[in-house]
Amino acid sequence: MPSEGALPGPHPVPGDIDARQRIRELFSLYGGAYRWWVTFASMLGSFATLLTGTIINVAIPDVMGALGMTPDDAQWLATGFLAATTVTMLLAAWCVERFGIRTAYLASMVIFLLGSVLGGMAQSGDTLILARLIQGAGSGLMTPVSMLIIFQVFPPHRRGTAMGVYSIGVVLAPALGPVLGGLLIDHLSWRYVFFVAVPFALLSIPLAMVFMPEREPDATSPRFDWLGVTLLTVALLALLVALSEGPADDFQDQLSALLFAVTALSVGGFIAWELHRPDPMIDLRLFANGRFLAASVVTFIIGAGLYGSTYLLPLFMQTIVGLKATDSGFLMLPAGLMMAIFFPLAGRLSDQMSARTLIFFGTVVFGVSAALTAQIDLQTPLLTIGLWALIGRIGLSFIFPCLNAAAMRPLAMHQLAQGSGIVNFLRQLGGAFGINGLAIYLDQRTSHHVAAMAPAVQQDGVGLYLWFKELFPTLTQGGLTDWLELPYEPMAFSMLSRAIWLQGHMVAYRDAFWVIAAVFVLCLIPVACMDPRPPMHQVRR
Repeated sequence: MPSEGALPGPHPVPGDIDARQRIRELFSLYGGAYRWWVTFASMLGSFATLLTGTIINVAIPDVMGALGMTPDDAQWLATGFLAATTVTMLLAAWCVERFGIRTAYLASMVIFLLGSVLGGMAQSGDTLILARLIQGAGSGLMTPVSMLIIFQVFPPHRRGTAMGVYSIGVVLAPALGPVLGGLLIDHLSWRYVFFVAVPFALLSIPLAMVFMPEREPDATSPRFDWLGVTLLTVALLALLVALSEGPADDFQDQLSALLFAVTALSVGGFIAWELHRPDPMIDLRLFANGRFLAASVVTFIIGAGLYGSTYLLPLFMQTIVGLKATDSGFLMLPAGLMMAIFFPLAGRLSDQMSARTLIFFGTVVFGVSAALTAQIDLQTPLLTIGLWALIGRIGLSFIFPCLNAAAMRPLAMHQLAQGSGIVNFLRQLGGAFGINGLAIYLDQRTSHHVAAMAPAVQQDGVGLYLWFKELFPTLTQGGLTDWLELPYEPMAFSMLSRAIWLQGHMVAYRDAFWVIAAVFVLCLIPVACMDPRPPMHQVRR
C-alpha cells in the first residue's frame, strides 16, 4: 500500500479499512464522508435496477394485449430477466479485475439503460423479451459490484451498519415497484414502466464517475471464461424452460426429461471445468470455508422463501380476493416500508452481536408469519393480511443485512469480489427455485383439492339441486334470473364448479404457505452452523 505522503489528497486514510490503492486514494481526496457518498451511489444504481425487476409484473396483462403476446411468451419477461441477472452476477469478479470497479459499474448502468429504452419503445413481443434480457444483464452485474465497494470502504466491524443503510434502497425498490407500476398503467401507459427507473440510473452515472475507484495498477487481466459462461447459461435456460413447460404434462413428456438431462450435464461440466481453471468464474474453493458455506446455504434457502412468498401473496389477493394490482401493491407497501426502517437497526446490531443470533431470530419470525398466513381465507380482513406480511418483513429485516455481512466477513480482501458474486447468485437462484417450485406446487395442490370436491358437482345430482334451491331466492331478488332461460341447471353447474375451483385454489394457497413455513424451519439447521461469535472476535482464515 502507498504511504500517506504518496496519496493525492489532504485527508488521512482510515486505519481500519482493508482496501486497495485506488480506494485509499479516494479516501485521501474526500475524507471520511467518501464512504457514504460511494454507498449512496451504489444504492441509487441498485434501486434503479431492482425497481425494474418487480414493476413489470403488474404490466404483463397490458403488455400481452398491446403486443399480442401469449401467456407462455409473457412469462419470459420475468424468466429471461432472472436468467440474465443470475449469469452476469458471476461475471462481476472478472469484470472488476479486468476493467476496474468504476468501469464495471458504468457498464452495468449503460447496459441497463439500453434495455430500458429498448423496452419502452418495443413494438413486438420478441423485442420486449430482448430488452428484458439486456436489463437483466445490467442488473446482475450491478449488485455484486455495489456490495464489493461497500465491503472495502467500511471496516469489518461496521459492515453490518453499511449493509443496513445500503439495503434501504434495495428493499424500497421491490416494495414500491408494484405501486408505481399500477399508477403508471392506470394513468399513462405500460411503456412508462420501463422508463421510470431511467432518471435514477442517469443520476448514478456522474456519482460513479466521481466516487467509484478506477482499475487497480496491480490488477491482473484474467481470461474470459467462455466455456464456463456457456455451460452455466445452458444449464439455467434448460432448467427454467423445464420448470415452466413441464407442469403441463406433470414432467412426464420427453422434452422435460431432455431438458433436465441437459441441465444435469451442463452443471456437472461447469463444476469440473471451474475446478480445473486457474482463474475460475466461480472459485468453488471458497466453499471450503465452513462459515462461508453455511452463510451460502442460508442465502439460497432465504432467497427461495422470500421470492416465493413475494410471488404468492399478491397473486392470492388478485386471483382469490379480487383486488386490482395497484390495490394489492398498496396493501404490501407498509410491509416494505417497515423493512426500510428496520434494516439500519438490524445492520447496526450485526456489528455488535452474533449474526447467527439475529438471523435465527429473523428466520423464526418470518416462519411464524408464513404459518399465520397459512390460515388465510376469503373472510380474512385485508388489514390482518397486511399485518401478517408486516411481521414477516420485520423478520427479513433481521436476516439480510446480517447475512450479507456474515457471508463476507470470513473472506480475505482478494476473495471479496468472488464472494459477493456467489452470494448474490445463490440468492437469485434460490428465488428462481422458490417461484417456480411454489407455482408448480400451487397448481398441483389446486388440482388435488378440486378433484377431491368434484364428485359433488354433477349436473343432475341431488346436491346441485339443493344448493341451487337455496341460492335461487337470492338470484331472484337481484333480478338475475330474469335474464336467463330455462333450464337453470347448466348455469347452476357452472356457478358451483367455479365456487369449488376457488375453494380448492384457496386451500392450495394455504398449503403453499405451510411449505414456506417449513422451509424456514429447515433453514435453522444451517443457521446453527454459522459462526456464533460477534464480529470483533472473528478472525479471517
